[in-house]
Amino acid sequence: MELNSLTILQLGEKLRGGELTSVALTQACLERIAVTNDKVNSFITVCADEALAAAAEADALLAAGDGGPLTGIPIALKDIFNTRDLLTTCGSKILANYIPPYDATVVAKLRAQGAVIVGKLNMDEFAMGSSNENSAAGPVRNPWNLERIPGGSSGGSAAALAAGQVSLTLGTDTGGSIRQPASHCGVVGLKPTYGRVSRYGVVAYASSLDQVGPLARNVEDCATLLGAVAGYDPLDSTSVDTPVPDYLATLKDGIKGKKIGLPKEYFIAGLDADVKKAIDAAIEIYKQLGAEIVEVSLPHTDYAVACYYLIATAEASSNLARYDGVRYGVRKDEGEGLIGMYQQTRAAGFGDEVKRRIMLGTYALSSGYYDAYYLKAQKVRTLIRQDFLTAFEQVDLLLTPVAPTPAFKIGEKADDPLQMYLSDIFTIPLNLAGLCGMSIPCGMSGEGLPIGLQLFGKPFAEAEILQAAWAFENATDFGGTLAPL
Repeated sequence: MELNSLTILQLGEKLRGGELTSVALTQACLERIAVTNDKVNSFITVCADEALAAAAEADALLAAGDGGPLTGIPIALKDIFNTRDLLTTCGSKILANYIPPYDATVVAKLRAQGAVIVGKLNMDEFAMGSSNENSAAGPVRNPWNLERIPGGSSGGSAAALAAGQVSLTLGTDTGGSIRQPASHCGVVGLKPTYGRVSRYGVVAYASSLDQVGPLARNVEDCATLLGAVAGYDPLDSTSVDTPVPDYLATLKDGIKGKKIGLPKEYFIAGLDADVKKAIDAAIEIYKQLGAEIVEVSLPHTDYAVACYYLIATAEASSNLARYDGVRYGVRKDEGEGLIGMYQQTRAAGFGDEVKRRIMLGTYALSSGYYDAYYLKAQKVRTLIRQDFLTAFEQVDLLLTPVAPTPAFKIGEKADDPLQMYLSDIFTIPLNLAGLCGMSIPCGMSGEGLPIGLQLFGKPFAEAEILQAAWAFENATDFGGTLAPL
């Protein structure tokens, strides 16, 4: 268990110093997964043999004096990334037998840097969910309280870290799917600016919103993983060709004199008392660190949830049309013709939430409704983005809660989709604006559940929010704690 609690900087020093081998470290992770996964259900697939083989290769590199900060480090991936010759289900029955013939760009980058992939992590089906209850593999449970949700859709990615199964994970964030689980599980999660990290080989949910990002138990590890996967990719038409800074170089520069904005629309009457207390305390710490706190306004925030659930569902309707039982995935065919085969395959393969979003999106795109819904939502999206850009003319970054409440009980909101959708009220606007943001631990509720704070940055300002996150983490003792499983 001791190895599983170390940072990757500490592990890297031991690996390069010869005190530890990647094979031994990987074996320790696999043993921890074996002991805890029945409780947490964070992994869909564990690839022990492949991981140990990759670890042996990493040890050979390290012995030769080669490799980088991720060489020999075990990592687990949300089951949304295409992994060559390794099952990729996206948490869905319809992809229960899908083994991709190629790696996603971020996976190829990790392999090239000697990282050891130990398995694929549970998630809401096709990344559609806020609680990780919508998975064909069953719900993920929060390691801090097994009766609670871990957050979604990257719930497995956050829970695996809190449970000490691995030190790094990769997730995706379409409307808060990295930041919200990070908050509920007491870990660090970062959603980069849209276009900063390649989406090539990532199963699409909503293509104009999806973004790949790192999760870790502390800010330094998060910055290291972001640096490893960020960068331009000609295979991704939405990838932006802009230099990737050395995120570790400025990480510890402090934030004295920086202006932090508090959007008044995010500090609402319905905010849970424990969340409000933790965020207020965090604001005071930033003041002590020398930051200037300024109130700002993001006036179109109230429209964000409705805007998101039009755009995201419309894009999902289009993206998920490819799952028809013909080219790949599970096929159901009772001999009723082509249309019958489509209907049978999709009815059996998709879960209720995915069907709900496909129907919503198809309706929004249908003849006579496109202008009234999808087009209007895109116009509102422009206003939301402009709100952020205007606020950033006054301040360097923004600070908000991540979620209105700590993690709720499994099943508590399962029958009320609207209440479930409102769980993402503080995370969705950032995806609509295409900017960067992250969640870091800032406290615990009265019931012993983690609470996170959220930092928003300007376009491609990941270095600045990481710097602010590290300053807070270094001034407190909230980061890096494992759940008492």
